[in-house]
Amino acid sequence: MILWVLIIIPLAAGIASYLISSNRIRRGLWIFAAFSHFVFSLLLALFNPEHIPQNTWLLFDAVSRIFLPLTSLLFFTATLYAVGSFQNNPHTPQKNSDLRFKPEAIFTGCLMIFLASMTTVILSRRLGLQWVAIEATTLATTPLIYFHQGKRSLEAAWKYILLCSVGIAIALLGIFSLALSAGGITTELSIDALVQHATELDARWLKLVFIFILVGYGTKMGLAPLHTWLPDAHSEAPSAVSALLSGALLNCAYIGILRILQLLNAAHIGDFGAPVLIGFGLFSMGTASIFILRQPDYKRLLAYSSVEHMGIIILGTGLAQHAMFGSLLHAVNHSFVKAMLFMTAGNILTIYATKRIDSVRALKRTAPVVAILWFGGFLAITGSPPFGTFISEFSILQEAIQQERFVTAGLYLFCLLLVFIGMAATFTRMTFGPPAENISSVQLHPWTVIPPVFLGVASLTLGVFIPEQLDMLLRSAAQVITGGALQ
Repeated sequence: MILWVLIIIPLAAGIASYLISSNRIRRGLWIFAAFSHFVFSLLLALFNPEHIPQNTWLLFDAVSRIFLPLTSLLFFTATLYAVGSFQNNPHTPQKNSDLRFKPEAIFTGCLMIFLASMTTVILSRRLGLQWVAIEATTLATTPLIYFHQGKRSLEAAWKYILLCSVGIAIALLGIFSLALSAGGITTELSIDALVQHATELDARWLKLVFIFILVGYGTKMGLAPLHTWLPDAHSEAPSAVSALLSGALLNCAYIGILRILQLLNAAHIGDFGAPVLIGFGLFSMGTASIFILRQPDYKRLLAYSSVEHMGIIILGTGLAQHAMFGSLLHAVNHSFVKAMLFMTAGNILTIYATKRIDSVRALKRTAPVVAILWFGGFLAITGSPPFGTFISEFSILQEAIQQERFVTAGLYLFCLLLVFIGMAATFTRMTFGPPAENISSVQLHPWTVIPPVFLGVASLTLGVFIPEQLDMLLRSAAQVITGGALQ
């Protein structure tokens, strides 16, 4: 029951948000629920997992202990940022003024249900339940993408729900194929039961399962060429939502892929998936680098950066060994940095009232703190030392070289170089260029600045040293995936 509480808290708060008419009370409930979820998640992650009661539906292993508090922390910081954003921009869309539920109530309710869905994805023991939860994240976030109710928002929301639902449908074929691979050996499609009987499963069906799941969940993860929904959705959604889509949602799809890879490794056919993962990783990095080089919209630029980093993560996953540790660490680092950057982008949008790169100049004079966050975020997201992304990206490169995959290592470095060149030109112009004329006199709410500062410091800290408990968790999770044994 103790694990179900983590799902019930945001779900109940989400339903209550639709029924509360006062914005102040609703925001208070929102902050309280987000904070409670984070504290509870952190305490569970710090406890010995053997002391946590398990059940037939939910599982709290090393993978869950990494991604649950990470997701919860991101949600809490995004909550504070979003509440501050409503203070900066109190006028929400008026088109829905005649509806039963006001825009902010819909926004808050969907966000809380989104958190409940992501929590279910992370904790799911049964792969069928995980599939349902991943689909629920799509349904919960579609109204959030359409929040501004413009034509571009409608197009982005429609593309998002259509493409992600197609991907989820393909993943469902993977779940069906998994049942066929079991062939009556076990009727329980739980990850631990399947791992226990992995060598008895039909290897041919299991390989098909991996392809279906990789394509299906890879669509939700934003791997090229399945990524086409991502730039529109991240660009049009409110910045707090963009931070969660990139920093938390993509990780949920990654977890779905990791669970199947864990099964393949337990069945001793993990080598089948390695070249496929490496290929997807390099193609995603290459595709993103091309679009980053000439991108006129800074929120879309960040979205393509997410495609690149999902490529880095899946590349490291394909390399396995020490690169698996690097991929998990990179997922943590990317979540911190990308959430920080999207929140900072929202502050820039508030000040300049435009998402066009060529209309934003002299950030260092207009908003010095925002400028520091923006340029520091550029250094972090491109893997520059001393940020944590440098450590994780270097770990993946090191493993590629040790495995004598010199072509892979060369392409990896080339894509990183292209991205650095493209983003350096953009961030430098925006931060140090001549003053712009379209500057707003809006005073940023402190809650829109403190969360990205905290996330930036967290990324910097992980570049200086990795806490011992986090290091142990990452290594344990890597062993769970590559060794096939639950920790």
